[in-house]
Amino acid sequence: MSAVTYVEAIVVGALQGVSELFPVSSLGHSVLLPAWLGGSWQRDLTIGKDSPYLAVLVAMHVATALALVLFFRKDWVRIIGGLWTSLRHREVRTPDQRLAWLLVLATIPVGLAGLLLESLLRDFLGKPVPSAIFLALNGGVLYAAEKFSRRKPVGEEADTVDFSTEDTLVMRAISVEEATDVRLAKLRVGEAVLIGAAQILALLPGISRSGITMVAGLRRGLGHEDAARFAFLLATPVILAAGVLKMPTLFAPENQASLGPALVGSVIAGVASYISVRFLTGYFETRTLTPFAIYCVVAGIGSLIYFAV
Repeated sequence: MSAVTYVEAIVVGALQGVSELFPVSSLGHSVLLPAWLGGSWQRDLTIGKDSPYLAVLVAMHVATALALVLFFRKDWVRIIGGLWTSLRHREVRTPDQRLAWLLVLATIPVGLAGLLLESLLRDFLGKPVPSAIFLALNGGVLYAAEKFSRRKPVGEEADTVDFSTEDTLVMRAISVEEATDVRLAKLRVGEAVLIGAAQILALLPGISRSGITMVAGLRRGLGHEDAARFAFLLATPVILAAGVLKMPTLFAPENQASLGPALVGSVIAGVASYISVRFLTGYFETRTLTPFAIYCVVAGIGSLIYFAV
């Protein structure tokens, strides 16, 4: 297979950084874009076992995860601190402690499914026609979630968070992020696990990880802002762990020519991811998934017609 060029890595890096966090499926776009462009792009950017393109995408996923860690760094310090104190004192008392355990438990299903199914599904379905079908379905699911989920309307004032029982929080300002995390910590374990398990569907090319997780959150009654935040927090350890686990493939002898483009593309992906999560956390304070749903349906059906006819 041909090595990935610098131009290809820059374009794919920007695409990866945006589409991984926007609810439009990075894997689906990583399959469809080269197919649309054709020529050397389609030859160089083919997803398959031991392909240089796949190794480059792994590096870009790590960059995306690092961008999420950087953006939510203060939150992860609190959450990891909550997990540590919970283990040390053998208790789950504070919102940070409970949220930490919810994230751990909610990550287990997709972690196991990824180990067992990712390569099989990617190799079998990582082609233009299946990706187009799943992208259109992704749009339909996003649209249906907006129409039928049980939740408060966007913009309606969030539930008041009662900090009266948290004596450790007295005499200091409470950030918006902490208030959101207190609401998320009120999720039941089963609800959190179901929301996390929704990420398994993102193993299908065309189904968005952030989008399907948000849909599951909306179905459990979360508002858009809380659902988006929980989706990004859940995605961080999954993307980082999967990327680090597969990173050695990038340094295989057959991928040496792609190391430079992978580095450049990863920097682009990291920057694009940081800008994307910064935009989306503000966007979902007042807006919905509907524009992304329309885009996915149009792009999916258009791609299906182009590649199937």
